[in-house]
Amino acid sequence: MLAYLLIPVGFVLLIKGADVFVEAASSLARRLRVSDLAVGLTVVAFGTSLPELAVNVTASIQGNTGITIGNILGSNIANILLILGVADVICPLVVTRSTVWKEIPLSLLAAIVVGVVANDCLIDGAATSVLSRTDGLILLCFFIIFLFYTASIARNFQGVESAIPKTTLSLTRIGVMMAIGFVALIVGSQWVVDGAVKMATALGISESVIGLTIVAVGTSLPELATSATAAYRKNSDIAVGNIVGSNIFNIFFILGISAVIRPIPFEAGANFDIGMLVISSVLLFLCMFTGKRHVLERWQAVVFLVGYTLYVLIITLG
Repeated sequence: MLAYLLIPVGFVLLIKGADVFVEAASSLARRLRVSDLAVGLTVVAFGTSLPELAVNVTASIQGNTGITIGNILGSNIANILLILGVADVICPLVVTRSTVWKEIPLSLLAAIVVGVVANDCLIDGAATSVLSRTDGLILLCFFIIFLFYTASIARNFQGVESAIPKTTLSLTRIGVMMAIGFVALIVGSQWVVDGAVKMATALGISESVIGLTIVAVGTSLPELATSATAAYRKNSDIAVGNIVGSNIFNIFFILGISAVIRPIPFEAGANFDIGMLVISSVLLFLCMFTGKRHVLERWQAVVFLVGYTLYVLIITLG
């Protein structure tokens, strides 16, 4: 019973902690004369992935590797099939040419890269597969390249300001809010991980299944809120860019950091989840050329949602 209380309360702390931390960090950046654009591309983008980061760092430190990799793969699959599906049902999404030809292929590359570096048994013939610290550093190098790419397009990107809190707070309030947000993230991640482990034990299923489903969807709630709101306001750039950017961030940065903290044993069964992520990314790309060009239509959203439902059924009942 404790697990069923720890997880939802932990999610509330994670999401509210991230909101408070982002608002304080954005206000601090303005006091340091950082532009709204730069804040949006860094602090706000980082903020939607704070729950995944907090949970993964906690799980890595505690050695709960099933939750570590399951959370990232599950979050990325949910981002495409579930969250984009929900956003697309609200309003058909028009996708920019840059997102179609650059960001979506880069998110596909991220899924392929993690599949390659983690499969030591298949690639090198090793006795066991592990996402090592060296692999983590490789992922972080890709993340640095992604940051340079983001900086290169920042000069021409003008749509991010609407997602940024406009208030400028006092330094005292900034300090208090950042401290509260940080503590909420730490406590929330601890409760989510502990609750997930207890739930897996009680139900007799693996930690990775809990990570791929409950933990993954829970930590993706900020992306769901952002993309659903953006779709309702007919701001397709934010609705789609938030998801694709989060997927790249999750693998290259969060999974990279997690592997550097503690090498992650990689079970062969996780290749199914990586394959599902690759298929989801390819499906998203192909949808750009099926029906209306560069538009996600509602019938495609139904395909996404049905696909996610089948995936969850397979991993939970299989």
